[in-house]
Amino acid sequence: MKTPLVIGFALALTGCSNINTCHFYWSWNDEAQCHKQHLLYQNDLMQAKILITSGDKQGLELASALLDRLQSQEQDQRGEIFFYRALLGIRQNPTNTPDIIQNLEQAAALQHPHAVALLYRIYDEPYLIKTRDAAKADQYRKAYTQLDVARSGYPSFEQALAVTKRLFVTPNSPTPAPASKTP
Repeated sequence: MKTPLVIGFALALTGCSNINTCHFYWSWNDEAQCHKQHLLYQNDLMQAKILITSGDKQGLELASALLDRLQSQEQDQRGEIFFYRALLGIRQNPTNTPDIIQNLEQAAALQHPHAVALLYRIYDEPYLIKTRDAAKADQYRKAYTQLDVARSGYPSFEQALAVTKRLFVTPNSPTPAPASKTP
């Protein structure tokens, strides 16, 4: 139980570190109201991240509701909501590969590094699909090199892959989710 929580906290903190001001997401005239909305957004997102990464099946419904509320605000500038919606899909129904991949692709389009790494894994290993697609895997490996985080060196591609591998290891399940039908 400790490993998923540690990973969840690490992912949560990396998501919060890129926000400069609350006006980045909201254009309220009232600075205090803007700040409150920003704090609520951060809280909901962090809570959803923790619920999803902890592996507790009972918390997944609340995590889904939190992500729905966040997504309705249309403020996901870095793909975090799409990424965690994909993780939620893997936790709840790993055979729904098309929806999982669609959410990951939307997160990757917003340059979420862990989404790109997870897409690479899906096509390289294969993970969640039955057959390997080396061309698609290579496409996502190359896409990672174009991300700002790759240029800064943190997380490196290998670090991002390691995080995606640890996301689905729980005390009751020492291996990742099984492959499902091809998208």
